[in-house]
Amino acid sequence: MNVLRLVLAAHLAALTVYTAMVIENHGMTLMPVFFGDIVTMAWPGQFNLDFMGFLILSALWTAWRNAFSGLGLLLAVVALFGGMMFLSIYLLILSFSARSIPEILLGNAARSA
Repeated sequence: MNVLRLVLAAHLAALTVYTAMVIENHGMTLMPVFFGDIVTMAWPGQFNLDFMGFLILSALWTAWRNAFSGLGLLLAVVALFGGMMFLSIYLLILSFSARSIPEILLGNAARSA
């Protein structure tokens, strides 16, 4: 569990610094660039479309893990737009209340199995 926490914390720190530098140099223009790359039908767009699939999967998993409750749906929206910035924080928080990685991933389903 400590290795998972270390990886999540390290990635969160690196991503936070990187994001701050990008915002400082380019502003908050993510959406036009992200979807513009997809429209151009080149490799950056292919990567963005692939990545968007991971964002959608992360949002669906977050909603499912929270039994599609109101909170789960709200967290799913944050997961969709927050990406790894959200997911690393969410998984870190869960890691302190769970006894195992399967319990983090499955939530109540792991406890009842």
